[in-house]
Amino acid sequence: MTIKVAINGYGTIGKRVADAVAKQDDMEVVGVTKTRPTWEAKNAIEKGFKLYCGLPDNKSKFEEAGIKIEGDINDLLDQCDIVVDCSPKGKGAENKEKYYDAKSVKVIYEGAEKHEVAGTSFNAYSNYSDAVGKKEVRVVSCNTTGLSRALNDINKEFGIKKARVVLVRRASDPGSSKSGPVDGIVPNPITVPSHHGPDVNTVLPDLNIITSAFKVSSTFMHAHSLMIELDKEATADQVKELFKKNPRIMLVKASDGLTSTAELMEFARDFGRPRYDMYENLVWEDSIGIQGNELFFFQAIPQESLVIPENIDCIRAMCSDVSKEESMEKTNQTLGIK
Repeated sequence: MTIKVAINGYGTIGKRVADAVAKQDDMEVVGVTKTRPTWEAKNAIEKGFKLYCGLPDNKSKFEEAGIKIEGDINDLLDQCDIVVDCSPKGKGAENKEKYYDAKSVKVIYEGAEKHEVAGTSFNAYSNYSDAVGKKEVRVVSCNTTGLSRALNDINKEFGIKKARVVLVRRASDPGSSKSGPVDGIVPNPITVPSHHGPDVNTVLPDLNIITSAFKVSSTFMHAHSLMIELDKEATADQVKELFKKNPRIMLVKASDGLTSTAELMEFARDFGRPRYDMYENLVWEDSIGIQGNELFFFQAIPQESLVIPENIDCIRAMCSDVSKEESMEKTNQTLGIK
């Protein structure tokens, strides 16, 4: 059976999800939406995706711009088995009320939405089975995905008494000029703990984690400093070997010149994937250290692309009987994750 997938919102995440779905032999992109006739709308058509208007009242704007559309979002929802909602923060909940609740279609929301919009939050490694057969699921954010991948592995191998994480968040995506700071470091949020820890608990409910966060004037990646108290003794080499077994975690070395997210961005450009996308946590191998029973390391989180494989796995969990292991292997292979 081919799963018919609609993408509502052909932006930073949506266009990457569409490309990833198109690479799967058990899925088909039946259409994508834009609310306005932008260059991304034109690009979607040029790439062979059927374009629909995300706001029915805006259909005439596409006609005036000379951009062919197949209809509006209601027409698209009639064509699909599942819709991946990649609309801006908060719009997914609005779309649920305006469109999705009236249809029999299944829905995936992204991490900018609250857990309550779907009632189930998803990370492939941590809780694939929770999404099986569900009508609505939320794929957690890039930060939560990155933390869940690493902490799930560590918890299974060594046990975690508590995890304390400081997040350094990029201010905006590279293609956006909507937010700052331009020159500053901003506690974001100003309160401790931040919302990231509770969000990890939506997929790893028993994990003792507290997080805090800053926003800085950077655009390409987030960075995390993890401080973890372990249940069992471990060595830095054991942790490195553990991470090497996880295809969605990549060890990088400062000693190779990868000393910051700037060098990691250049590394990603040379890696050979479209849009210099990285689907992996980028863990600095040099940073992995043990003091007593505490583990420390740094990781970088490519916010534009990290959640793309999770979306593909979530589609399979919701719409097929493919196992976690089979889905993740297939996703990794098609996206070039080794």
